[in-house]
Amino acid sequence: MSNSLLPLRGSPGSPYTRKMLAVLRFRQIPYRYLQAEDSTLPKPKVDLIPIFYFSDNTGEWVAEVDSTPIIRRLEEEYPQRAVIPPEPAAAFINYLIEDYGDEWLTKAMFHYRWYYQDDVDMAGSILPHYADVTQSDDVMAKMRDIFSERQISRLYVVGSNNTTAPVIEDSYKRFLACLNEHLKQYPYIMGHRPGSADFACFGQLTQLVQFDPTPTKVAVKSFPRVHAWVSKMEDLSGVEVAEDGFITCDNAPETLKSLLVEIGRTYVPVMLANAEAFDKNLNTVETIVEGKTWVQEPFAYQAKCLQWLRIEYGRLDQDDRDKVDSMLAGTGCEKLLVKPDNQ
Repeated sequence: MSNSLLPLRGSPGSPYTRKMLAVLRFRQIPYRYLQAEDSTLPKPKVDLIPIFYFSDNTGEWVAEVDSTPIIRRLEEEYPQRAVIPPEPAAAFINYLIEDYGDEWLTKAMFHYRWYYQDDVDMAGSILPHYADVTQSDDVMAKMRDIFSERQISRLYVVGSNNTTAPVIEDSYKRFLACLNEHLKQYPYIMGHRPGSADFACFGQLTQLVQFDPTPTKVAVKSFPRVHAWVSKMEDLSGVEVAEDGFITCDNAPETLKSLLVEIGRTYVPVMLANAEAFDKNLNTVETIVEGKTWVQEPFAYQAKCLQWLRIEYGRLDQDDRDKVDSMLAGTGCEKLLVKPDNQ
């Protein structure tokens, strides 16, 4: 395997695989996309996809799986066509929206896919084929039932149930409405060039607006602009972008603030309640979202996400913190942040 090609393993049904493939294409980073396990490559500590394989200082491959830090590593190793805004305050807003895409929109994706029968039938029938399209119909029929039953049984992990279903679905529709309005002014969430926030939201939307029947109908009927945007985001390798194309906190439009308000309504209370559950060693996360009781299992990774977000905020100097504070004021997102000890 040539070291000139960056190897990664993933699947078309994985929003995070689609996120990272789109990043690689836009950044024009040569890669080798593996859709099956390669025995010559090491296994990651946590077997999640996509798996990236980086060469260490001895020439050996090292497996990495977390898309957010991988994007930051790629920024350091490949200087061209960055997806992190140069202004630190804007970079923080980009980080926040990226985390929202990765950690909240994924709830909508998982909910729709395994809550409605039409979506269960489609996902259960198609997703197992991604592993091996040569398997017999009988084998695939058995895999469909096993796979679907396992995934449906895990709906509680993301907080999806009969009580929270309207919360998740209304949030999805409001997000589409916010993105639709923003796209009337800018081709990307982060302005005239895409940021990692764009790719995070895009990854989840590859499933929500173009695969799973129920949420796709919502997008096609009311937000065709967003449906088209997802198709365009898939491969931006030929798009030329200006160095000053990113939105800054000084020139951010109201449509971006509207998106932050939506993030503050749903993602914020759940992230805070999840972190509190871990701090208190509770077995259940329980809070109120949009006037309804939200219950789920504590999610260790999302507790870490909140810690990392606060670390990023703490790294900002006073001027950039002031810009972030001003932009987040009144959105609900300000509740996520903890002021540094020296402020």
